[in-house]
Amino acid sequence: MAGDTNLSRCLLPQRIARESVLVAQLKDFLHALGHALRNLLPIIVVVVAFQALLLREWPEGGLGIAIGLLIVAVGVALFLQGLELSIFPVGKRLANQFARRGSMPLLMLFGFAIGFSAVVAEPALIAVADQAAMISEGRIDALTLRLIVASSVGLVMALGVFRVILGHPLHWYMIVGYVLVVLVTFFAPEEIVGLAYDSGGVTTNIVTVPLIAALGIGLASSIRGRNPLIDGFGLVALAVMVPMISVQLYGIIVYADPGEIANGGEMLLADEQTAMPAGWLTMILDLFGMLRDVLPIILVILFFQYAVLRQSLASPLKVGVGFALVIVGLYAFVVGLKLGLFPIGERMAEQLIAYDSWIWVYLFAFCIGFATTMAEPALIAVGQQAEEAAAGKIRGNVIRILVALGVAIGITIGVHRIITGDSIHYYIIGGYLLVIFLTALAPRYIVALAFDLGGVTTSEVTVPLVTALGIGLASQIDGRNVMIDGFGLIAFASIFPIVTVMIYAILMEKMAHLGGKKT
Repeated sequence: MAGDTNLSRCLLPQRIARESVLVAQLKDFLHALGHALRNLLPIIVVVVAFQALLLREWPEGGLGIAIGLLIVAVGVALFLQGLELSIFPVGKRLANQFARRGSMPLLMLFGFAIGFSAVVAEPALIAVADQAAMISEGRIDALTLRLIVASSVGLVMALGVFRVILGHPLHWYMIVGYVLVVLVTFFAPEEIVGLAYDSGGVTTNIVTVPLIAALGIGLASSIRGRNPLIDGFGLVALAVMVPMISVQLYGIIVYADPGEIANGGEMLLADEQTAMPAGWLTMILDLFGMLRDVLPIILVILFFQYAVLRQSLASPLKVGVGFALVIVGLYAFVVGLKLGLFPIGERMAEQLIAYDSWIWVYLFAFCIGFATTMAEPALIAVGQQAEEAAAGKIRGNVIRILVALGVAIGITIGVHRIITGDSIHYYIIGGYLLVIFLTALAPRYIVALAFDLGGVTTSEVTVPLVTALGIGLASQIDGRNVMIDGFGLIAFASIFPIVTVMIYAILMEKMAHLGGKKT
């Protein structure tokens, strides 16, 4: 009896510790779920307001949409919880250990591997790639598209590490890069342009932004003579730009042979969106598909941990549970998209088009763009980091409003392009020529941040809704081709925040200069 009592006393602290860990993890999950629900709230408010005040009807299948939105929130929360338990802590430790070694080739290799593996598993990219494959009736291969985008981001990460270490000014990289973007866009087939820009816009999202930002700022902070604001930011911007080039080159190859372009993709989309997993077998197969999506980043982390550093993981069980939550969260996210966010975008487009005036379509696009961006957690995080690094030059709340205004303007202009049927070439080329011009005028401290802000505006919630809105408009308006006109809204949402932030910085510098002259 005495021995049992002593054993119980010895095991009691371990049990209490385990229970406290579980309670802490449950609190973290509920916190992540609250964040996901807050991200969805602006969309719900805008949609309900339009339904109640303008359309005055409850949307068909409203209960299924509501359930889908809840599943999206739960999926995002599980996914974030899994990242916090596995990918983020292990990735940060690896980056710190490589930085201490001071090996540029090793850091560049690690940057490539992390960039590639994170983007391959990006939920928004998976959604956009699947949409493109269905609408093009297989001409665009979803897996090939994802591999091209992921390889581009991997190269960007390696290039970005090289730039931070050597201290090269970012604006020259961006000016040369966007000149190449404009040139490639001039020659690219119109069927691929919108998709290429959307693919660039969705690379920096729920997985990549924290990893990329942490790597860039961490490197700039650890190297003498580097400024975290000027040198630490910019990796996100490069991760947006380079896939635009590579996907357009892919499109030039794919569309080199004349062929019939799919114009009936909306039927495939409608069937796909309403399809629910049928039975346990389908669910298991889908989960294995998610494992395939996440497997690259798992293999990268394990390879560098065991083969390069030759160290074991600190908490293998915890990391394993984290990877499992990532996979289940991804699965729930995709199911919720098909039930909730995709139908909202398409049905709202269909209902608003029924009105005689296009003003309601423009107003809906503007409101959705502004509301969702203001609640974007990645934007809030980057704004706070920028405020800390800028030492009083930048206010986080002002940055959020400027970026949200830029997204709202961009999506509204993108909707106008779909309505009028204008070629996306002229809009995109004109937009980036404006960006290049402003880059030459803007103060150096704002350039890297402005480009990064253009990349973090499209969240895992915003991207599917905006994509569905564009596809819904293109499928409902006579004479529009879904593949040509349906994509591109995400690109506009990425361009115009750069414009608004740079214009603000230029005006503030001019006012400060004039104020200095008067005194």
